[in-house]
Formats: sequence, structure tokens, C-alpha cells
Amino acid sequence: MLSVATVRGLWQRSLIVWPDGARDGTTDVRWLQGPSFYIDLRRPAGRPDFAAVSCLDDLDRDQVLWLAGQEGFAGELVFDGRCFEWRREFDLQPVTPYSDAGFLRFDGDVLVEEGRDVAYVEHWHRDKEATLPAAAARLIGADGRIGFIVRVGDRFMFARDRGVPLGAGETLGDLVADAGDMAAALALIDCEISYGTIDESGWTIGHSSLPFREGARLAPVTAHGGAGLVTTGVAADGGRADHVWRIETLQGVLTDLVDFTALRPTTLAR
Repeated sequence: MLSVATVRGLWQRSLIVWPDGARDGTTDVRWLQGPSFYIDLRRPAGRPDFAAVSCLDDLDRDQVLWLAGQEGFAGELVFDGRCFEWRREFDLQPVTPYSDAGFLRFDGDVLVEEGRDVAYVEHWHRDKEATLPAAAARLIGADGRIGFIVRVGDRFMFARDRGVPLGAGETLGDLVADAGDMAAALALIDCEISYGTIDESGWTIGHSSLPFREGARLAPVTAHGGAGLVTTGVAADGGRADHVWRIETLQGVLTDLVDFTALRPTTLAR
């Protein structure tokens, strides 16, 4: 029988079919399921060139609008014995009127998801890498922003909320298009969902809702005497802007969420 534990790991989507018959097999979708916390990032095909962008202030209007078309969310997966629900505590897009709930079943190696409130169908494929260790945490920043970090095997995902609230009933693209100036538009996309791998060199971001974060190290290290984490970040002007978090809820073992390469004396001396 399926449970939250049996779907732990990294999943990539090959297909979604919407109620009107529209299909999409080109969006890059990664869902990392931890003990119960999860993070999901969905990036449409046709991404523009961000090679010259190193921070928010380098973005132009067209690039911001493309970034606003991404989807992604984080929260907790719950199962009532019949239906799974991906409860969203953070979302790149404004809140929708529908719950993200569906029924899961295996068809061979394919995990088929069928929507409960909306009649969509999605096909998921699990990454073959290890599903242990598995750990995750819900994080709270000093300014009240929430964050999530999930690690399964040598894969991780990280989510950080924005500092401004989103109105309901519109898309992020609509909100960005209607923003009064560039500063207001950048504030709307100043959040992050990143995916990466862990090896002997550290926690390296490979894909992100903020392309200039790709190739950077997340470098989570303990703070507040083990009651928190510090993760790296980039200020709007390109300067370093680390994020200090309090761990509100920890799932698994804290040491599995720490980048020990970032604690080496040579690193701390830089």
C-alpha cells in the first residue's frame, strides 16, 4: 500500500494532461519528497539567456516576466488512507482556490497521479539514487519568512519565501506586469526554490527558480547552538546575504542537513 514513506525520494515528471485534454511533457519538474516535508519546482521550456545575470538587479523586464511564469511550492505531504494532499505553506504563485490533492498508483515503474478536485493526470518517475539519509526542516527567519530544506540521499532542495504578500486570484505574471516599477516587480520574485546535489565538495545548486543561484553552494551550517541553520544567499545588488533561520520543525537528524565542508577552517578563513 502506498504511503508518504513509500514515495520518498526525487521524482521527475514526464507528462501532465489537463481536463481539457491539453498536454505538457516539456516543463522541467522536480519534486523531492522527504520524511513528510517536500519541495517542488516547475520550470517551463524556452528559458531565456541569463548568462549575464548575477543578481536581481541585473534582470530586465522580460527576464522577470519569464521567471514569474515558473511554478513551485513547499510544505507537507499528508495521506488520509485514500488521498494524498500536498499542503502548500509556500508557493511561487498566488494561492489557488483548489487543494493540491490527488490519488496515487503505480503503473509499472510510473507513479500515476490523478487529481481529486481537478481532473488532471501526471506521470512521475523516481530517481534511482539512494533515498537515505532523509531529513527535512521547516525554517523561520528573523523577519518571519518561512523556508524549507529537504535532503534525500545526495539530493537536496531549498525554498525561501518572499518578503511581500501576494494577492489571491491572479498569477504572479499578472502581478509583475501590473507592478508600479522595477523595484516592486523584483520584490515579487525575490524568493527561491533550488535543487542540487551533495558530494565531497559540498551542497551545490544545479537548478533554481533564480538562475543566478545555479552553481552556488547552499552551505547550510548550524546556528543558535544547533537550533537553527545559516544558508548562503545573494543580495539584490550581488553582495553576499546569508539567511539565518530558526528550525521550527525538524524531521530526521540535524547533521544530515549540515554541509560539513563549509565548516572547514580554510573555508571559514575566507
